[in-house]
Amino acid sequence: MTTLIAFVVAIAILVVFHELGHYAVARLCDVKVLKFSIGFGRSLYTKRFGNSETEWVISMIPLGGYVKMLDEREGEVPERELPRAFNRKPVLQRMAIVVAGPIANLMLAVFLYFILFIHGVPGIKPVLGEIVAGTPAAAAGLQSKQTIISIDGQATPSWQEIRWILLDMVLQHKTAKFELQNTQGEKSYGMLDMSSLTAADLDGEFMQKLGLQPYQPPIYPIIGKLVDGGVAQRAGLQVNDRILRANGQEIALWEDWVSMVRSHPGAKLDIEIERAGSAMKIELTPETINEGGKAIGRIGAAAYIDKTAFESMLNEVRYPPLAALSEALRKTWDTAVVSLKMMGKMIQGEVSLKNLSGPITIADYAGQSAQLGLGAYIGFLALISISLGVLNLMPIPLLDGGHLLYYSAELIKGSPVSEGLWEAGQKVGIALLVTMMAFALYNDISRLILG
Repeated sequence: MTTLIAFVVAIAILVVFHELGHYAVARLCDVKVLKFSIGFGRSLYTKRFGNSETEWVISMIPLGGYVKMLDEREGEVPERELPRAFNRKPVLQRMAIVVAGPIANLMLAVFLYFILFIHGVPGIKPVLGEIVAGTPAAAAGLQSKQTIISIDGQATPSWQEIRWILLDMVLQHKTAKFELQNTQGEKSYGMLDMSSLTAADLDGEFMQKLGLQPYQPPIYPIIGKLVDGGVAQRAGLQVNDRILRANGQEIALWEDWVSMVRSHPGAKLDIEIERAGSAMKIELTPETINEGGKAIGRIGAAAYIDKTAFESMLNEVRYPPLAALSEALRKTWDTAVVSLKMMGKMIQGEVSLKNLSGPITIADYAGQSAQLGLGAYIGFLALISISLGVLNLMPIPLLDGGHLLYYSAELIKGSPVSEGLWEAGQKVGIALLVTMMAFALYNDISRLILG
């Protein structure tokens, strides 16, 4: 229910702002607006305010909306109202009305980011975790616990910002210059070569391919929770016990203990523990369970997590009003540019169409972000608003960008494009959009089935 409500609210907000952009500029240009609809299909609610000439409608299918304007191409127009018909307006006014929708979405994103940057955006400190040998990060000489100060001169206050900067640079096949600072405050530089990344790498988590991951405080082998009646409890383990050794092998981290237990299903383990400063020995035999067709061991115990240590790796990025506005504009611009580059790479075949997402994935993200809190949901709305604005500016017939293409041609040649060309373009546009939606829905279903 949370996912459904979050999705419907998101679509409603984005569509209302998009269509209000068209509506507001149409009114400024003295175009008569007949209907303002949120959604498509059968009308569920209709309202006309006072002497307004516009009918405000909520329709059944909440996946878009439209503004219907007076237009001779869609029906007979009384002679007295011809000056207010959309098709009778100068081409520059028609272009302004068309582009106003996507611009409204981009302006909404700027406003949402502005609110976020004033309130504060939670993030993860840009501290490097373990650098895996053989990765581009290792080749660049990057080291664990170094803080990334900037990349190519762009400040990196959080891991989220690092990911966006690197994604843009990967799409341009650039080498990234890292400015780093170690725990002693000493600065250094590293050149990260990203040319080894392929299109397939962008389908997954490309940061892992580069060998970059945020630092996580170590989790030591200390019992934090026990399952009632589980193997660990029956063997005598207690909360706060620290595992020292198992079968003579030293256990330094919780992951070492997990690995030991999983690799010994049904086999006895002789373990040494420390309890209240005293050493003790305990025997236990992990129970056998099946996981993905493989037998593994389990004892029913969870680690003690030092919340203070993990919270120390979080930060909050916030700015004063003027700086927040500047950052909001920059963030919106950068995100729009990266979106356009991704679309371009898809067309060129350099990025897989698996990156297309449809309504199911968007709904899933809407629900997840809503559960994380208002800040995460606002960030999600800003991102989707930018995507909607950029997508509508694509030069595809049926979309706002397609209409802009027609009007640009009219501006150059001095007369409207022919009806035949217009109709042919509409058919091509329908085919392209149906194909895109088919790919997006296929990707959605694949993600649901395959995770």
